[in-house]
Amino acid sequence: MSATPIASTAPSRLSVRDGIGRQLDYWWTVYKRTWRGGIISSFVSPLFYVVGMGVLLGGFIQVDPARLEGAPSYLAFIVPGLVAAHAMQMAVGETTYPVMGGIKWHKSYHAQMATPLEVRDLVNAHLVFVLARVASACAIFMLVLAPFGVFASWWGPFLAWGAQVLVGMAFATVVFGFSARLRSEEGFGVLFRLGVVPLVLFSGSFFPVSNLGPLLEWVARFTPLWHGVNLSRMLCLDTVDWPLAVLHVVVLGTITAAGWLWAIRGLERRLSS
Repeated sequence: MSATPIASTAPSRLSVRDGIGRQLDYWWTVYKRTWRGGIISSFVSPLFYVVGMGVLLGGFIQVDPARLEGAPSYLAFIVPGLVAAHAMQMAVGETTYPVMGGIKWHKSYHAQMATPLEVRDLVNAHLVFVLARVASACAIFMLVLAPFGVFASWWGPFLAWGAQVLVGMAFATVVFGFSARLRSEEGFGVLFRLGVVPLVLFSGSFFPVSNLGPLLEWVARFTPLWHGVNLSRMLCLDTVDWPLAVLHVVVLGTITAAGWLWAIRGLERRLSS
């Protein structure tokens, strides 16, 4: 008499859509509780920065467009770079303390792991939340700046918006992995002071990287933010070098994909330790 095979009782793995969908109510609640505090940092402060640096200070700067990468004014030069840098800063902010909070303080990740969700699902849902925050902030930012006449074509700002979201996600995935491995929040101070601030200042957001000199110029060109800033700017100014634009997309896309794997592995090790 043959033995009857025993059916497996192991739970089936959730699809990516189901894994994210089961957390929508949680992240919607997080957004409703925090959106008011993000208005100043997400919209008001960057807009004041553009007005102060681009409009007021920019009114005193008369430079040949050839020295501003084709921009007819300093305002037109600075806007695409500042929005890309803002996308990076938002992404970093949403993947530092919130990630550590889910691991160490309110421990929401541990509670979610008591359900059929896996680490991959937690990372995906968190990154989708970051994607929504970055995409909405950059879209509103670009919409508000449109009346200033800084865009050379109607289609450029839409592609530039995609570039800004991409640079945000490249940093979000990598910083998520960094935060998942960090044992103390003191490391975030080092990240912001030695990582975020120098990138904003020296990756072409405020001036062409050629002003840094030959050596530092090439150092700046190897930073992910420069790829995002340069791609955003050339699209907004309609000065697209398409082979270089493709290189920018490939670099940022590769960083995003590698960072996603880095984030999943980091959170797996942290939650299992």
